[in-house]
Formats: sequence, C-alpha cells, structure tokens
Amino acid sequence: MTVALMWEARAVEGRGAELLEWARTRARILAAEPVRTEILRAPQDRVLVLTWWDAEFNADLPELPEPEADLITRAVHRWRFESVDVA
Repeated sequence: MTVALMWEARAVEGRGAELLEWARTRARILAAEPVRTEILRAPQDRVLVLTWWDAEFNADLPELPEPEADLITRAVHRWRFESVDVA
C-alpha cells in the first residue's frame, strides 16, 4: 500500500524562502527514507511537503515537525492519504 503524508505551512510575510529551506533540510533528515519526496511552494509564502511511503495507512511514519513559532503564521496542517489510482 502507498501512503502519502502532506505537510503544509504558511510563513510569516517575507520569510517564505526561509521556510522553504527549513522544510528542505528537515525532509532530508527524516528518521526513515520515504519512497518519494516532493516540496512545493505557493503564493502567500506557503510551503507543501509530500512524502510517499510503502506502508499501511496507520503505520508509524516520520513526519516533519512544527517550525519555530516565529517562522509561521499558524499551526502546520497535516493530512494522510492512501493511494487508490496512479495514471
């Protein structure tokens, strides 16, 4: 089974590049290596990290932590999805 973990945060205005670098660094040092990692950015200094794992849906998987409170505008959003179709 393939499980995708999504991690999304919004940086304090003007600190999007710093949050992006923070996410890149943390994604490289997860306790285990995912099958795939993708890091995206969007307007309003948003950063999204997707990691794919060959694991059961409820498996104990390493996730990116919360950045320092002064770097983000709100708590990180996290979601977990099970892959059902690949084109």
